[in-house]
Parts: sequence; structure tokens; C-alpha cells
Amino acid sequence: MLDVRLLFSCLTDADFLDTEAHFDGEAQGKRHRASGPKLNVTQATTALDAFMLSKVHSMSKADKIVLAARNALWEVVSTTARKEPGLFTLTAPTGSGKTLAMLKFALEHSAKNGLKRIILTVPFLSIIEQTAAIYRAVFEGFPNNFVLEHHSLAGLGSEKVQSDADSYTERARRLLSENWDAPIIITTNVQLLESLFSNRPSACRKLHNLMESVIMFDEAQTLPQSLAVPTLAALSHLSRAYKTSVLFATATQPAFDALDGAITKIVAAGWRPIEAVSDHANLYDALRRYKVRWPMQGKTETWSTLAEGIRNEKQTLCVVNLKNHAAALLEELKHDENIFHLSTNLCALHRRTVLDEVRNRLKAGQSCRLISTQCVEAGVDVDFPVVYRALAPLDAIAQAAGRCNREGRLSDEGGNRVMGEVRVFEPAVEGDYRKRYPTRAYFQAAEVTRGMLIEAGAAGLDLNNPAIFRDYYHRLYDLSRPETQNKELTEAVTAVDFVRVAKEYRLIDQSAIQVLVPYLAAIETFEDLFRQQDEEGINAQWIRRAQGLAVSVYRPQSNHPNLIPAKLRYGDGVSDEWYIFQVTDEGRYDDVFGLILPKSQQIYIA
Repeated sequence: MLDVRLLFSCLTDADFLDTEAHFDGEAQGKRHRASGPKLNVTQATTALDAFMLSKVHSMSKADKIVLAARNALWEVVSTTARKEPGLFTLTAPTGSGKTLAMLKFALEHSAKNGLKRIILTVPFLSIIEQTAAIYRAVFEGFPNNFVLEHHSLAGLGSEKVQSDADSYTERARRLLSENWDAPIIITTNVQLLESLFSNRPSACRKLHNLMESVIMFDEAQTLPQSLAVPTLAALSHLSRAYKTSVLFATATQPAFDALDGAITKIVAAGWRPIEAVSDHANLYDALRRYKVRWPMQGKTETWSTLAEGIRNEKQTLCVVNLKNHAAALLEELKHDENIFHLSTNLCALHRRTVLDEVRNRLKAGQSCRLISTQCVEAGVDVDFPVVYRALAPLDAIAQAAGRCNREGRLSDEGGNRVMGEVRVFEPAVEGDYRKRYPTRAYFQAAEVTRGMLIEAGAAGLDLNNPAIFRDYYHRLYDLSRPETQNKELTEAVTAVDFVRVAKEYRLIDQSAIQVLVPYLAAIETFEDLFRQQDEEGINAQWIRRAQGLAVSVYRPQSNHPNLIPAKLRYGDGVSDEWYIFQVTDEGRYDDVFGLILPKSQQIYIA
């Protein structure tokens, strides 16, 4: 099926480009647009090395041990980059410099094997702009669209162009993003993986440009178990048949090789990646920057008790499993002027503003207490001396711990290096897993953690030991059996049913809708978008602007008093995906809590 999609990609992209050339042409005939810039690995590698020397090493305030570990990772990926195209993993602790080390690997691997393109895919929009900003800084001065972002926030604000030149550049960016005609692409798991299983021309037309490329997955542990086997099978075939290298990078590397038997039944190559950091255990040991305090068996903490402990810390992060848990804890801390909140209840612009303020306070040594859901864990660059984490899957706890003493700079009054502290707690929440965890799969993984913790005893689990995570994932896969999940997708693949495959392969629940919210700091943009949809209706340009002020919620079963469907630009109908939030006595958008819906009409945030 993937072979067919790649042929389909060549055909549909050629058709799109030819049609575009026809309509852009004049009396002299068709006018084809210029191709995107090419990957010049020599210049790109020189720019990356210069960036590391002038920006990272010289300006870093990280502890010398942390810097030494980052240098070690930098050197070892160069060695692995000399290998032939294939499947790779990069296992390294948080704060070890994976973002730039991955780019180093990709550039040198491309130079060795004549690869044409580098694609970085990340799981969450909350971290994509952070990564994109680093890449743009590395390649400052390179041709336009040398680094091409393809995600829903990429066009945010770009409609307010200042000149014809700006307008032309933006149009070129959008055209190139349609078929990924650029040397370096930054995108999301949803965009890349769902395209690999799509049946639509617009999604498939870029797939042929995955050939002879390096595809890097950051925070690889976020791949849903229910999609693991078909996803890994597709990537394995893409690698073997089309000279494409795939790299899975994370601090908590899933033991996907345990699924090799199930994957081999689909593609003969199976899943047998090469580890880029062969002695990563020593790297973890060198980067011990925190100690973990595990909860005693059976001991729980109320939100009020937990709030008291948080108040006693000048700078602390607390990560909980559910948004209503965050709300309950925030209620206990509502009179604290130094409290901040991050969750998907907040629109993207709001989350960005909160993170900027939190980072500024941490840097200045000011009081800062952040209550967050899991959205802060994967890849978000913050550095707290103390981190609280509700009991969760082991990889989630480790990701939260990666926000503790990230730069290794903590010291006592005598200037001696000290450890940060991660405090794992069990919230005093009664009821079944739905009141304690976001999904049943999350609950199962948390129970595996609990079982391992009981076996380990008072000493707890060593989060700086990669062998612990292999054991954890093997236990989890034995319990959840990913190869038996998602029978509908398996049947559709077996039947070579492209329409059903596209329908069943979804990383995000399709029952979600987008709600435009009146975030106070961007109220003028909200009012302008509201007016535009009311007078003209919405189109693709409107949606790009609206992404930063949108909150995803699961579709309500009936009309909701706070949600007004947006008008469509073409036709007389209204959108069934985009809604405008209408403030009422019970429902509002709060500057701390984000979207608050009336309890009598409660619907869930996606």
C-alpha cells in the first residue's frame, strides 16, 4: 500500500504542479514555479558547528559536567552518522542536547549517503516553535525556506504582510509546504504519519519526497501503542525500499524491538534499529542532576496538603494527570500571585505567553510555581529546582524529572554542586481510572509503574538507568499487547482498503472541534476574526490566523450555549469544525484557568 501511495504521490504532485503552471502562465504558455532550495550539507554543517561554538558552548550557563556530556553526545552521533541508511534510535537523557545532536547526525549522515532532505517531526505544537526557533537561528542567512515549517501554527500572523516582497515569500512558503520541496522540514507526527496512511491527493502528494531522506522523530515515546505495529512497519519498508533513514530520539526509548515479530509478519525487514549512542548508560550516569523521592505504598496526598508543600518552594513545577486535577490544585493556590498554569485548556498563544513569563522568572531567580498537565513534559525547555509529579507511567515521570535541574546549576551556599529533587506523589482521588487518569491505556501504564515500584521497595526506581525502561516497556507490552490493538485498522490493511485505512489511522480523535476563544492579551485579533467570519465567512487564511486562539474540545452531543458555529465563506452553511466562544454568566475564558465551561453543560477539552 505504501508503494502505491508513493506512485500516487508522484502522479498527483506532477498534476498539481502542471495545473498550477497552466494558471500562472501567460501568453507564452505554462510558467512553472521555481523549485525549493537544495540541501547543501557542507554549508549547513559548517553553520551548525559555528552555531555550537559561538552560541551554545560560549554562552551556555550549564554546569561543566552537563557541557561535557553534551560534547560526548555530539561526538558519538558523528560516528554513527557514517553508517548506511537504515533504522536508528538515539537514547540520551533530557538536557543532553538531543535537538542539535539529531541535526548533526542528519547532516553528516546525508553527506555520507547522498541524502536529499531532512525531516524533523515532533508530537506537540507546544514544542514545535521552540525547536523551529533553534533551527532558524542555526541557518540564519540561508536562502528563504531552507527550513520549512509545516504545521497549523506556521502561518500564525503571517497574513499581515508589510510589502509585496513579504507577500511573495509567504506565498512561496505555502506552495513549497504542499509537497515538502525544501531541504529541512519541521512538522508534526499527525502531519507526517497520517499522510503515510492517507488516501487523499493533498496529503499524499508530498510522500515521494520522503525518499532518500532522514526522518527524525523527537520524543518517540509519544507514538500510541494502538498504532505502533502498522507505523513501524511502514517506516521500516520506507527505509529498506527507498534509501530513507529513520531516527527515533528520546530520553525514554520504547522497546519497540520487542514488537519485531509482529512487524516482520507485515514487512520482512522488521524493526531492528541501531542505537546511535551505544554507551548511553554512562551518559545517563554522568548526567545525574536530581534525586527522586517516591511515595510510600498506600500513602496519598490531598490537594490542600500538596498546595502547602508547593507554597513552601520558591520555584517549583507540579505535573498532574488530568486538567480537573490541575484546576483543583489551582483553586487551593488561587491567592498566590506567583502561580501559573499550563494545559490544553489554554490556547496556543496563551501557553506561549505563560512559558515566556515562567522562563523569565526562573532566569531572574523570582518566585514561580507552575501547575501543569503533561503538556509541559516532552521537549519543553524549563529548569526548576523542585518538581512534583503525580504517579503516572514511568516514561511520563522521567520526562517530568527532565525539567528538574536541567542545566545542573544548583549549588549550596558554599558553591558545591547539589541535586534537584523530584517528588512523586499519589493524589487522594477516589473512583475508577477515569477519575484518576486520562485514558485506560495511561492507567495500565501507571499500574505497571506501581507494580515495579512495589518490587523495588524503599529504594525506588532509578530513572537514570535505561535498563529500567526496557523492563518497563517489556512489561507494558506483555500486558497491553499492542499487536492485537486496533483490529479495524489491521483488517483494513489486510484488505488493502485505502479508504478504511485512512479512516482508522488517526493520532487525534476526530470528534474534536476547534473553539476560537477571547484571550485577553490578543482580544483585538479575536474581535477581528469574529467580525471577519460574521461578515465574510471563514476560509483557509482565517483558519491559519485562528489556530493560535483555538482550544480543542470534544464535540458536544447537542447545541451548546457557549459555542456559535462559524459561518462558511462559500455557500450559506456553517462550519461543523470551527466555533466561536460566547461568554455567559457561567462560561468564560479565564487568564489563569483558560477555557471554563458551565458545569451544567460541561464538555471535555480534547
